[in-house]
Amino acid sequence: MGPFPGLTEECRLWAQGYTRIAGLDEAGRGAWAGPVVAAAVILPPNPAELARQLAPVRDSKLLTPRRRELCYEIITSCALSWGVGFVSAAEIDRIGILPATRRAMLLAIEALSVPADFLLIDALQLPQVPLPQRAFIKGDRDHLSIAAASIVAKVTRDRWLQALDERFPGYGLARHKGYGTPEHWAALCALGPSPEHRHSFAPVRQLCEAQHA
Repeated sequence: MGPFPGLTEECRLWAQGYTRIAGLDEAGRGAWAGPVVAAAVILPPNPAELARQLAPVRDSKLLTPRRRELCYEIITSCALSWGVGFVSAAEIDRIGILPATRRAMLLAIEALSVPADFLLIDALQLPQVPLPQRAFIKGDRDHLSIAAASIVAKVTRDRWLQALDERFPGYGLARHKGYGTPEHWAALCALGPSPEHRHSFAPVRQLCEAQHA
């Protein structure tokens, strides 16, 4: 399953007096269709108990769908608080994927039932959020709070795409979750983009341009 993400950074911050440390990550940033989804997860400051309860948790990309679902249930039951934020394909087209990802993270923070006092973020800084924060490359691999957020974001988005597949059948969204696969490309060529496709992303944009040439 890959390396176990640790609590070194969380423990350092708990020792400094922070008690509501939110890990943040996103899912769907590179997809051709569907929203970008971010999650924020605040774990209780109990390292020994967390190491036991969250032993199966890894970066979501290293887990099977079944294990992600199992971890999602464990995380959401033991977290002090968790929240998710969605930004639609239309909004991604309007403002761009990086601002949309930051907006989804902001919405996830705002959805927390208790306010965060420190942010641990995968890859990105959130300059618009007036909270102390640190960004880590591959943070979902190394830091348990961020790994937990990666799972909550991924499972939430996968469930959303499965529901979207019923509204827009024929694209295979429940299988590839909106990412660029040969199956997805073949469906796009046959059906054209749906309202849930990101028209600003190169493959979809080029297809639209070719169809209107």
